[in-house]
Amino acid sequence: MYSAFDARGNLQAFRELISLLTRHRQLTLALAKREIGERYSGQFFGTFWAIGHPLILMLVYIFVFAFVFQMRVGGTADMPLDYTAYMLAGLIPWLAFQESMMKASTVIVANANIVKQVIFPIEVLPVKGVIATLVTQTIFLGLLAAYTLITHHALLWTYLLLPVLFVVQALAMIGVSYLLAAVGAYFRDVKDFVQDFSTVAFFIMPMLYVPESVPAAVRGILYVNPFSYMVWSYQDILYFGRFEHPWAWLVFVTLSLFIFVFGYRVFRRLKVMFGNVL
Repeated sequence: MYSAFDARGNLQAFRELISLLTRHRQLTLALAKREIGERYSGQFFGTFWAIGHPLILMLVYIFVFAFVFQMRVGGTADMPLDYTAYMLAGLIPWLAFQESMMKASTVIVANANIVKQVIFPIEVLPVKGVIATLVTQTIFLGLLAAYTLITHHALLWTYLLLPVLFVVQALAMIGVSYLLAAVGAYFRDVKDFVQDFSTVAFFIMPMLYVPESVPAAVRGILYVNPFSYMVWSYQDILYFGRFEHPWAWLVFVTLSLFIFVFGYRVFRRLKVMFGNVL
């Protein structure tokens, strides 16, 4: 019987998934590259919109919260950088995660013709969306690094840990994508649930405000949101320059490994009926 806490089964699934992704890495990368190129093909500005849409969104958030609401963060030993760096440190990985979830919820239905081909490894479909999204995130992290250099004349040493956190995030995104892709093939409403959840989750993460500004009576909701731990981990690297939230790293790594395996096991279990429900 399937159990999410079956250590032996989880270890076997982890090895199986790593082997599968390694074996089909060229196909996955080719599909991700094609997705990036074809998404805005035929448009005047082309692939610029892959960066343009989230860039405009981030500029709106910066304007609203930094200038309209005049959020004041930074300039102290505890909060070393400015509010823009604080917000973007969490917003950039969250937007990438959100986009990957939206893609995953419809990836099986959108590729029904491919899924019905017995010889095609459908396991690569959710992953190629994750890779395409991470490419955009990498560009924005580079822009954040440039902004930090311009405004504060130096980068934090913790930027060296960015590849480690990037891998942990990728594991979480792949696992969630497998889960949403599998369930989304059976229940087409998943994409709407993901959209509503993303809207709510956005406002209960510690990236638009510092946790201390939240009333103590409702502050616990930040800890219920699993994405808060990703945000805290990225803030440690991109904003604080120290392990301000060491427990968040432990939770984020643990959750990422768990969902990486759990999502794949659910996908593997449900994929046998994809052809019948499409």
